[in-house]
Amino acid sequence: MIVRLAATVLLAGLLVPAVASAQLSYVHAGRLVDPQAGKVLTDQLVRVEGDKIVAVTPWKGAPTDGPVTDWSRLTVLPGLIDMHTHMVDDEQSENIAQPLLRSAAQQAYIGAAHARATLMAGFTSVRDVGTWRAFGDVALRDAIEAGYVPGPRMSVAGAYVTAPGGGGEITGIAPDVVIPAEMRRGVVEDAADVHRKVHDLLVHGADFIKLIATGAVLTEGTEPGQLELSEDEIRAAVEEAAKRGTYATAHAHGAEGIKTAVRAGVRSIEHGSLIDDEGIALMKAKGTFLVADIYNGDFIDTYGREHHWPDGMIRKNRETTDAQREGFRKAVKAGVKIAYGTDAGVYPHGWNARQLPYMVKYGMMPMQAIQSATTVAADLMRKTGQVGCDAAGCFADLIAVDGDPLADISVLTRAPRVMKGGVVVKSEP
Repeated sequence: MIVRLAATVLLAGLLVPAVASAQLSYVHAGRLVDPQAGKVLTDQLVRVEGDKIVAVTPWKGAPTDGPVTDWSRLTVLPGLIDMHTHMVDDEQSENIAQPLLRSAAQQAYIGAAHARATLMAGFTSVRDVGTWRAFGDVALRDAIEAGYVPGPRMSVAGAYVTAPGGGGEITGIAPDVVIPAEMRRGVVEDAADVHRKVHDLLVHGADFIKLIATGAVLTEGTEPGQLELSEDEIRAAVEEAAKRGTYATAHAHGAEGIKTAVRAGVRSIEHGSLIDDEGIALMKAKGTFLVADIYNGDFIDTYGREHHWPDGMIRKNRETTDAQREGFRKAVKAGVKIAYGTDAGVYPHGWNARQLPYMVKYGMMPMQAIQSATTVAADLMRKTGQVGCDAAGCFADLIAVDGDPLADISVLTRAPRVMKGGVVVKSEP
């Protein structure tokens, strides 16, 4: 009886946010950035029912049928979206064996802390593009959806699909150390194996598939320019994902790896560090999205050197950073669809917005940068009209900041107020 009563009390506590969010409420926005229309409205009233926006109208005085969140002195935007995060694992360190030092239970708490930091930074949706221990991201996504822990809406990959010893493996370990099977769930031998492993990931809760098409900057023994999955293997993943109504994305630094993955039909290229003009033209023609983490290079060079990250990581970062930024600039100019993604987890979670000024520095207008982290990201996830927007029908995921991000995009890095699903989860900076 006591156990049942405790469970009932706990369940009631967990349901409070859901009940509260069902109430009618309003937001008074001093300035409202509408990235779908590419314009800014002034003095607006956002009507929220449950967890959705149902109307946006000019302010004509305070309504009397529901509470009003007063953001009349602030600029209001849709909650931001980061399309390239690693929420569940420890943040990057100099220890290549770090993934082996935590239990699954410890990783769950670490992921919960990262999720909260990300939400408090104004990112109300993310895509988690891989974890060492398979399905840790699925568990975190489900815990957030159930209301057990605060965090952004998550779309998750389940595990890396990678070649043996490739960029999605734990490498550099002594040869007689056995890596746990759950950390090799997505290791594939050939195209037939890709079909099996992709099917397995999707059946067990992954939302999309993350392929490691080339070597990685931060994986010992691999090189960013080296192709690690064949076009047939990548196409097998794309086909298997399509059977279940979803898509594959490819980590690809090298120029040939990028073009191979685009030809095979991936929906987005992650990093794209060494992209060439042919690859840019191919991505534009195919409508493939680019998700380029152009802030990361500076952090790795400074923090990585200070904390003695392996020399190979520092070298590979140096060889890709400037090339990536130049490729990004060219891709912007060519009209390639660019979605916002940072590789949060390499640097601290909660710093996600620090990349926005870099995107303006390397070729975007401020509205374009905001759209990359809202409407374009939503398009990539096939969630247009659900997230990354602040019009009728969208989730009531909103942030508010002092200042004008169209004049100074860096204001988005300064601790915004945050609403998720109609509930204010952070009211003060």
